[in-house]
Amino acid sequence: MQLEGIKMKAVICQNGALRVGELPEPIPSRGQAVLNVLRCGICGSDLHARHHCDDWAQLMAETGYHGYQRSGEEVVFGHEFCGEVLDYGPDSKRPIKPGTRVVAVPLLRNGIDFEFIGSSARTVGAYAERVVVETSLMEPVPNGLSSDMAALTEPMAVALHAVRRGEVKKRDVAIVIGCGPVGLGVICMLKASGVATVVAADFSPTRRALAKACGADILVDPKENSPYADWGNFGHVSDLPGALELMIGTREKLGKLPIPWWVSWKMAEKLGLANPKRPVIFECVGVPGMLKNVIAGAPLFSRVVVVGVCMQEDRIAPAMAINKEADLRFVFGYTPLEYRIALHMIADGKVQCAPLITGTVGLAGVEGAFAALGNPDVHAKILIDPGSSLTIG
Repeated sequence: MQLEGIKMKAVICQNGALRVGELPEPIPSRGQAVLNVLRCGICGSDLHARHHCDDWAQLMAETGYHGYQRSGEEVVFGHEFCGEVLDYGPDSKRPIKPGTRVVAVPLLRNGIDFEFIGSSARTVGAYAERVVVETSLMEPVPNGLSSDMAALTEPMAVALHAVRRGEVKKRDVAIVIGCGPVGLGVICMLKASGVATVVAADFSPTRRALAKACGADILVDPKENSPYADWGNFGHVSDLPGALELMIGTREKLGKLPIPWWVSWKMAEKLGLANPKRPVIFECVGVPGMLKNVIAGAPLFSRVVVVGVCMQEDRIAPAMAINKEADLRFVFGYTPLEYRIALHMIADGKVQCAPLITGTVGLAGVEGAFAALGNPDVHAKILIDPGSSLTIG
Protein backbone atom coordinates (compact mmCIF):
# COMPACT_ATOMS: atom_id res chain seq x y z
CA MET A 1 0.00 0.00 0.00
CA GLN A 2 1.67 3.24 -1.13
CA LEU A 3 0.87 6.12 1.23
CA GLU A 4 3.69 8.54 0.54
CA GLY A 5 2.46 11.84 -0.85
CA ILE A 6 -1.16 11.18 0.13
CA LYS A 7 -2.94 13.54 2.54
CA MET A 8 -5.44 12.82 5.29
CA LYS A 9 -7.72 14.97 7.44
CA ALA A 10 -6.94 15.53 11.10
CA VAL A 11 -7.79 17.89 13.96
CA ILE A 12 -4.68 19.92 14.68
CA CYS A 13 -4.06 21.78 17.95
CA GLN A 14 -1.55 24.64 18.11
CA ASN A 15 -1.37 27.42 20.71
CA GLY A 16 -4.75 26.36 22.08
CA ALA A 17 -6.56 26.60 18.73
CA LEU A 18 -8.24 23.60 17.08
CA ARG A 19 -8.64 23.33 13.33
CA VAL A 20 -9.34 20.61 10.79
CA GLY A 21 -6.46 20.41 8.33
CA GLU A 22 -4.61 18.07 6.03
CA LEU A 23 -1.47 16.18 7.02
CA PRO A 24 0.69 13.62 5.22
CA GLU A 25 -0.50 10.07 5.74
CA PRO A 26 1.48 8.51 8.60
CA ILE A 27 3.96 5.93 7.31
CA PRO A 28 4.51 2.83 9.48
CA SER A 29 8.08 1.70 10.14
CA ARG A 30 9.24 -1.82 10.77
CA GLY A 31 7.20 -3.40 13.54
CA GLN A 32 4.36 -0.94 13.05
CA ALA A 33 0.95 -0.88 11.40
CA VAL A 34 -1.24 1.88 10.03
CA LEU A 35 -4.91 1.86 11.06
CA ASN A 36 -7.99 3.42 9.59
CA VAL A 37 -9.46 5.18 12.64
CA LEU A 38 -13.04 4.13 13.33
CA ARG A 39 -13.60 5.77 16.71
CA CYS A 40 -11.54 7.87 19.11
CA GLY A 41 -12.55 9.07 22.55
CA ILE A 42 -12.02 12.64 23.73
CA CYS A 43 -10.14 12.39 27.02
CA GLY A 44 -10.15 14.96 29.80
CA SER A 45 -6.39 15.12 29.46
CA ASP A 46 -6.89 16.36 25.88
CA LEU A 47 -9.04 19.22 27.13
CA HIS A 48 -6.37 20.12 29.65
CA ALA A 49 -3.48 19.77 27.20
CA ARG A 50 -5.15 22.17 24.76
CA HIS A 51 -4.26 25.11 27.00
CA HIS A 52 -1.83 23.77 29.60
CA CYS A 53 0.42 21.30 27.81
CA ASP A 54 3.59 23.26 28.64
CA ASP A 55 3.11 22.61 32.37
CA TRP A 56 2.68 18.89 31.76
CA ALA A 57 5.66 18.83 29.37
CA GLN A 58 7.86 20.35 32.06
CA LEU A 59 6.71 17.78 34.60
CA MET A 60 7.32 14.94 32.13
CA ALA A 61 10.79 16.31 31.40
CA GLU A 62 11.59 16.23 35.12
CA THR A 63 10.78 12.52 35.10
CA GLY A 64 13.01 11.87 32.09
CA TYR A 65 10.60 12.06 29.14
CA HIS A 66 11.24 14.95 26.75
CA GLY A 67 8.85 14.17 23.90
CA TYR A 68 5.65 15.62 25.33
CA GLN A 69 3.94 18.29 23.24
CA ARG A 70 4.52 22.02 23.60
CA SER A 71 1.91 24.68 22.95
CA GLY A 72 3.64 26.10 19.86
CA GLU A 73 3.83 22.72 18.12
CA GLU A 74 1.21 21.25 15.83
CA VAL A 75 -0.23 18.27 17.68
CA VAL A 76 -2.95 15.76 16.84
CA PHE A 77 -4.59 14.45 20.01
CA GLY A 78 -6.18 11.03 20.39
CA HIS A 79 -5.06 8.03 22.44
CA GLU A 80 -8.38 6.20 23.05
CA PHE A 81 -9.10 4.59 19.71
CA CYS A 82 -10.33 1.65 17.69
CA GLY A 83 -9.24 1.18 14.09
CA GLU A 84 -9.01 -1.20 11.17
CA VAL A 85 -5.65 -2.58 10.08
CA LEU A 86 -4.73 -1.20 6.66
CA ASP A 87 -1.10 -2.19 6.18
CA TYR A 88 2.22 -2.86 7.90
CA GLY A 89 5.63 -1.26 7.78
CA PRO A 90 8.43 -2.78 5.66
CA ASP A 91 9.84 -6.13 6.80
CA SER A 92 7.20 -6.36 9.52
CA LYS A 93 5.49 -9.43 10.85
CA ARG A 94 1.77 -9.38 10.13
CA PRO A 95 0.21 -10.92 13.25
CA ILE A 96 -3.26 -9.62 12.41
CA LYS A 97 -4.64 -9.64 8.87
CA PRO A 98 -5.61 -6.33 7.19
CA GLY A 99 -9.28 -5.49 7.59
CA THR A 100 -9.35 -6.61 11.22
CA ARG A 101 -10.57 -4.15 13.84
CA VAL A 102 -8.06 -3.58 16.63
CA VAL A 103 -7.23 -1.38 19.58
CA ALA A 104 -3.69 -0.54 20.66
CA VAL A 105 -1.77 0.76 23.66
CA PRO A 106 -0.94 4.34 22.55
CA LEU A 107 2.86 4.10 22.57
CA LEU A 108 5.14 4.21 19.57
CA ARG A 109 8.82 3.36 19.29
CA ASN A 110 11.06 6.16 18.07
CA GLY A 111 14.52 4.64 17.83
CA ILE A 112 15.53 3.90 21.40
CA ASP A 113 12.86 6.26 22.72
CA PHE A 114 9.07 6.11 22.94
CA GLU A 115 6.39 8.56 21.94
CA PHE A 116 2.95 8.89 23.50
CA ILE A 117 0.46 8.68 20.64
CA GLY A 118 -1.75 11.76 20.83
CA SER A 119 0.60 13.68 23.11
CA SER A 120 3.64 14.29 20.94
CA ALA A 121 4.37 16.47 17.92
CA ARG A 122 6.47 13.61 16.55
CA THR A 123 3.49 11.27 16.21
CA VAL A 124 -0.06 11.70 14.95
CA GLY A 125 -2.87 10.80 17.31
CA ALA A 126 -6.27 9.39 16.41
CA TYR A 127 -8.13 12.68 15.96
CA ALA A 128 -7.41 11.80 12.34
CA GLU A 129 -8.37 9.44 9.56
CA ARG A 130 -5.31 7.24 10.11
CA VAL A 131 -2.92 6.44 12.95
CA VAL A 132 0.26 4.36 13.26
CA VAL A 133 0.68 1.88 16.13
CA GLU A 134 3.15 -0.74 17.32
CA THR A 135 2.10 -4.20 16.16
CA SER A 136 3.26 -5.67 19.48
CA LEU A 137 0.76 -3.45 21.29
CA MET A 138 -2.28 -4.20 19.09
CA GLU A 139 -5.18 -6.32 20.27
CA PRO A 140 -7.91 -7.60 17.92
CA VAL A 141 -11.43 -6.58 18.93
CA PRO A 142 -13.15 -9.77 20.17
CA ASN A 143 -16.71 -11.07 20.19
CA GLY A 144 -18.04 -8.63 17.60
CA LEU A 145 -17.68 -5.77 20.10
CA SER A 146 -18.75 -2.47 18.57
CA SER A 147 -16.11 0.09 17.67
CA ASP A 148 -17.75 2.54 20.08
CA MET A 149 -17.28 0.20 23.00
CA ALA A 150 -13.82 -0.92 21.90
CA ALA A 151 -12.71 2.73 21.98
CA LEU A 152 -13.36 2.68 25.74
CA THR A 153 -10.59 0.12 26.26
CA GLU A 154 -7.94 2.70 27.11
CA PRO A 155 -9.91 4.66 29.76
CA MET A 156 -11.22 1.42 31.24
CA ALA A 157 -7.64 0.12 31.48
CA VAL A 158 -6.81 3.26 33.48
CA ALA A 159 -9.75 2.49 35.77
CA LEU A 160 -8.77 -1.17 36.11
CA HIS A 161 -5.24 -0.20 37.08
CA ALA A 162 -6.56 2.19 39.73
CA VAL A 163 -8.87 -0.46 41.21
CA ARG A 164 -6.09 -3.03 41.28
CA ARG A 165 -3.76 -0.53 42.98
CA GLY A 166 -6.47 0.06 45.55
CA GLU A 167 -6.52 -3.67 46.41
CA VAL A 168 -10.25 -3.42 47.01
CA LYS A 169 -11.89 -6.50 48.49
CA LYS A 170 -15.47 -7.43 47.70
CA ARG A 171 -16.61 -6.58 51.23
CA ASP A 172 -14.79 -3.24 51.33
CA VAL A 173 -16.66 0.01 50.96
CA ALA A 174 -15.34 1.95 47.96
CA ILE A 175 -15.94 5.70 47.78
CA VAL A 176 -15.50 7.47 44.44
CA ILE A 177 -15.08 11.24 44.66
CA GLY A 178 -15.89 12.81 41.29
CA CYS A 179 -18.04 11.13 38.64
CA GLY A 180 -16.50 12.42 35.45
CA PRO A 181 -15.30 9.84 32.91
CA VAL A 182 -12.44 8.73 35.19
CA GLY A 183 -14.66 8.26 38.22
CA LEU A 184 -17.36 6.55 36.17
CA GLY A 185 -14.77 4.15 34.79
CA VAL A 186 -13.60 3.35 38.33
CA ILE A 187 -17.20 2.68 39.38
CA CYS A 188 -17.65 0.31 36.44
CA MET A 189 -14.51 -1.61 37.31
CA LEU A 190 -15.33 -1.76 41.02
CA LYS A 191 -18.71 -3.32 40.28
CA ALA A 192 -17.18 -5.66 37.69
CA SER A 193 -14.75 -6.77 40.42
CA GLY A 194 -17.65 -7.68 42.69
CA VAL A 195 -17.33 -4.83 45.21
CA ALA A 196 -20.65 -4.84 47.04
CA THR A 197 -20.84 -1.21 48.20
CA VAL A 198 -19.77 1.69 46.00
CA VAL A 199 -20.47 5.25 47.14
CA ALA A 200 -20.35 7.89 44.38
CA ALA A 201 -20.11 11.61 45.15
CA ASP A 202 -20.50 14.46 42.67
CA PHE A 203 -22.13 17.90 42.66
CA SER A 204 -23.70 17.27 39.23
CA PRO A 205 -27.07 15.46 39.25
CA THR A 206 -26.40 14.29 35.70
CA ARG A 207 -23.15 12.66 36.70
CA ARG A 208 -24.72 11.10 39.76
CA ALA A 209 -27.33 9.59 37.45
CA LEU A 210 -24.55 8.25 35.21
CA ALA A 211 -22.83 6.84 38.31
CA LYS A 212 -26.02 4.98 39.18
CA ALA A 213 -26.23 3.64 35.62
CA CYS A 214 -22.64 2.40 36.01
CA GLY A 215 -23.59 0.51 39.17
CA ALA A 216 -23.02 2.86 42.13
CA ASP A 217 -25.01 1.77 45.17
CA ILE A 218 -25.11 5.02 47.14
CA LEU A 219 -25.23 8.48 45.53
CA VAL A 220 -24.11 11.56 47.44
CA ASP A 221 -24.52 15.24 46.63
CA PRO A 222 -21.63 16.88 48.55
CA LYS A 223 -23.71 20.04 48.93
CA GLU A 224 -26.16 18.05 51.06
CA ASN A 225 -24.14 15.26 52.72
CA SER A 226 -20.61 14.03 53.26
CA PRO A 227 -19.64 10.92 51.30
CA TYR A 228 -18.13 9.66 54.57
CA ALA A 229 -21.21 10.27 56.73
CA ASP A 230 -22.19 6.62 57.05
CA TRP A 231 -18.81 5.29 58.16
CA GLY A 232 -20.21 4.09 61.49
CA ASN A 233 -22.78 1.92 59.70
CA PHE A 234 -19.96 0.17 57.87
CA GLY A 235 -17.82 -0.41 60.96
CA HIS A 236 -15.20 2.20 60.11
CA VAL A 237 -13.32 3.98 62.89
CA SER A 238 -14.33 7.63 62.87
CA ASP A 239 -11.90 9.23 65.31
CA LEU A 240 -8.72 8.72 67.34
CA PRO A 241 -10.52 7.76 70.59
CA GLY A 242 -12.30 5.06 68.61
CA ALA A 243 -8.96 3.75 67.34
CA LEU A 244 -7.52 3.68 70.86
CA GLU A 245 -10.61 1.86 72.15
CA LEU A 246 -10.25 -0.70 69.35
CA MET A 247 -6.60 -1.28 70.23
CA ILE A 248 -6.96 -1.47 74.01
CA GLY A 249 -10.28 -3.28 73.84
CA THR A 250 -8.76 -5.95 71.60
CA ARG A 251 -5.89 -6.41 74.07
CA GLU A 252 -8.32 -6.78 76.95
CA LYS A 253 -10.50 -9.31 75.14
CA LEU A 254 -7.55 -11.43 74.06
CA GLY A 255 -6.23 -11.36 77.62
CA LYS A 256 -9.26 -13.36 78.73
CA LEU A 257 -8.41 -16.28 76.47
CA PRO A 258 -6.57 -19.37 77.83
CA ILE A 259 -3.55 -18.67 75.58
CA PRO A 260 -1.16 -15.72 75.80
CA TRP A 261 -2.77 -12.62 74.22
CA TRP A 262 0.23 -11.97 71.97
CA VAL A 263 -0.03 -15.47 70.49
CA SER A 264 -3.70 -15.04 69.59
CA TRP A 265 -3.00 -11.54 68.23
CA LYS A 266 -0.28 -12.91 65.93
CA MET A 267 -2.65 -15.65 64.77
CA ALA A 268 -5.28 -13.02 63.98
CA GLU A 269 -2.73 -11.04 61.98
CA LYS A 270 -1.80 -14.10 59.92
CA LEU A 271 -5.48 -14.72 59.18
CA GLY A 272 -6.02 -11.08 58.22
CA LEU A 273 -8.42 -10.55 61.11
CA ALA A 274 -6.42 -8.02 63.09
CA ASN A 275 -6.73 -5.02 60.79
CA PRO A 276 -9.55 -2.52 61.32
CA LYS A 277 -12.11 -2.04 58.57
CA ARG A 278 -11.16 0.66 56.11
CA PRO A 279 -12.81 2.25 53.11
CA VAL A 280 -10.92 2.61 49.85
CA ILE A 281 -11.39 6.13 48.52
CA PHE A 282 -10.75 7.04 44.89
CA GLU A 283 -10.03 10.74 44.37
CA CYS A 284 -11.04 11.32 40.74
CA VAL A 285 -11.31 15.11 40.62
CA GLY A 286 -7.74 16.42 40.51
CA VAL A 287 -8.14 20.02 41.68
CA PRO A 288 -6.12 21.83 44.36
CA GLY A 289 -7.42 21.23 47.87
CA MET A 290 -9.33 18.06 47.02
CA LEU A 291 -6.76 15.63 48.43
CA LYS A 292 -6.51 17.66 51.64
CA ASN A 293 -10.30 17.58 51.97
CA VAL A 294 -10.38 13.82 51.42
CA ILE A 295 -7.79 13.21 54.13
CA ALA A 296 -9.64 15.53 56.54
CA GLY A 297 -13.01 13.88 55.96
CA ALA A 298 -12.05 10.24 55.63
CA PRO A 299 -12.29 7.67 58.45
CA LEU A 300 -9.14 6.41 60.12
CA PHE A 301 -7.03 3.85 58.28
CA SER A 302 -8.54 4.82 54.91
CA ARG A 303 -6.72 3.89 51.73
CA VAL A 304 -6.80 6.83 49.32
CA VAL A 305 -6.09 6.16 45.65
CA VAL A 306 -5.31 9.38 43.77
CA VAL A 307 -6.55 8.97 40.20
CA GLY A 308 -7.44 12.56 39.30
CA VAL A 309 -4.51 14.55 37.89
CA CYS A 310 -3.94 17.86 39.68
CA MET A 311 -1.51 19.91 37.60
CA GLN A 312 -1.04 22.70 40.13
CA GLU A 313 1.01 22.57 43.29
CA ASP A 314 -1.12 21.53 46.22
CA ARG A 315 -0.92 21.30 49.98
CA ILE A 316 -1.94 18.59 52.39
CA ALA A 317 -1.72 18.34 56.17
CA PRO A 318 0.70 15.44 56.75
CA ALA A 319 -0.04 15.37 60.49
CA MET A 320 -3.71 14.71 59.77
CA ALA A 321 -2.81 11.80 57.49
CA ILE A 322 -0.43 10.51 60.15
CA ASN A 323 -3.04 10.73 62.93
CA LYS A 324 -5.45 8.81 60.74
CA GLU A 325 -2.75 6.44 59.45
CA ALA A 326 -4.06 7.09 55.95
CA ASP A 327 -2.58 5.12 53.08
CA LEU A 328 -2.00 7.31 49.99
CA ARG A 329 -1.44 5.69 46.60
CA PHE A 330 -0.92 7.51 43.32
CA VAL A 331 -1.61 5.84 39.98
CA PHE A 332 -0.49 6.40 36.41
CA GLY A 333 -1.53 4.54 33.27
CA TYR A 334 -1.71 0.74 33.07
CA THR A 335 0.22 -2.26 31.79
CA PRO A 336 -0.30 -3.99 28.41
CA LEU A 337 -1.82 -6.90 30.33
CA GLU A 338 -4.32 -4.62 32.08
CA TYR A 339 -5.16 -3.10 28.69
CA ARG A 340 -5.95 -6.54 27.27
CA ILE A 341 -7.92 -7.56 30.36
CA ALA A 342 -10.01 -4.38 30.12
CA LEU A 343 -10.79 -5.05 26.45
CA HIS A 344 -11.96 -8.58 27.14
CA MET A 345 -13.96 -7.54 30.21
CA ILE A 346 -15.88 -5.12 27.98
CA ALA A 347 -16.30 -7.67 25.18
CA ASP A 348 -17.44 -10.40 27.58
CA GLY A 349 -20.02 -8.12 29.19
CA LYS A 350 -18.30 -8.23 32.57
CA VAL A 351 -17.99 -4.46 32.80
CA GLN A 352 -20.97 -2.25 31.95
CA CYS A 353 -19.43 0.97 30.66
CA ALA A 354 -21.83 1.93 27.85
CA PRO A 355 -23.35 4.80 29.95
CA LEU A 356 -20.07 6.71 29.62
CA ILE A 357 -20.72 7.41 25.92
CA THR A 358 -22.96 10.47 25.62
CA GLY A 359 -22.26 11.69 22.09
CA THR A 360 -20.46 11.25 18.76
CA VAL A 361 -18.99 13.86 16.41
CA GLY A 362 -16.97 13.97 13.22
CA LEU A 363 -13.65 15.79 12.91
CA ALA A 364 -15.41 19.07 12.21
CA GLY A 365 -17.38 18.69 15.44
CA VAL A 366 -14.39 18.29 17.77
CA GLU A 367 -14.15 21.96 18.79
CA GLY A 368 -17.83 22.00 19.71
CA ALA A 369 -17.37 18.75 21.62
CA PHE A 370 -14.55 20.31 23.66
CA ALA A 371 -16.89 23.15 24.60
CA ALA A 372 -19.72 20.76 25.47
CA LEU A 373 -17.47 18.66 27.69
CA GLY A 374 -16.83 21.72 29.82
CA ASN A 375 -20.36 21.37 31.19
CA PRO A 376 -20.60 18.38 33.57
CA ASP A 377 -24.39 18.34 33.27
CA VAL A 378 -24.35 17.63 29.53
CA HIS A 379 -21.71 15.07 28.53
CA ALA A 380 -19.28 12.49 29.91
CA LYS A 381 -17.48 10.80 26.98
CA ILE A 382 -17.78 12.01 23.40
CA LEU A 383 -16.41 9.83 20.61
CA ILE A 384 -14.99 10.99 17.30
CA ASP A 385 -15.97 9.20 14.11
CA PRO A 386 -13.60 10.56 11.43
CA GLY A 387 -15.99 9.43 8.70
CA SER A 388 -18.95 11.32 10.15
CA SER A 389 -20.17 14.90 9.70
CA LEU A 390 -21.94 15.00 13.10
CA THR A 391 -21.52 18.04 15.32
CA ILE A 392 -22.80 19.09 18.74
CA GLY A 393 -24.67 22.39 18.91
